[in-house]
Amino acid sequence: MHVIRAEDRTRIVLSGEVDADLGADLAQAGDDAEAAGLPIDIDAHHVTFMDSSGVAFLARLAQRTEHRIRLINVPPTVQFLLEITRIGELLDVVEDPQA
Repeated sequence: MHVIRAEDRTRIVLSGEVDADLGADLAQAGDDAEAAGLPIDIDAHHVTFMDSSGVAFLARLAQRTEHRIRLINVPPTVQFLLEITRIGELLDVVEDPQA
């Protein structure tokens, strides 16, 4: 997981399994991104698995930030979770980060 700050956005890059083992790292990444005060992109391209910890992270971040979160390059397994939990309604899901 990486947090990358640009001039106009902050990007959190997730990869591998996003589960309870990453709880503290997810919280820290969310805090770091939120502290920047910029719109946040979450790149999920390399996520192979996500459990309720990842869904909770997305929901908390979406509720705490003033800007709408963009979730970029969402794999089918994560898209499925967004749909069944309805968390996808709190986020903008986009394929192209330039969109």
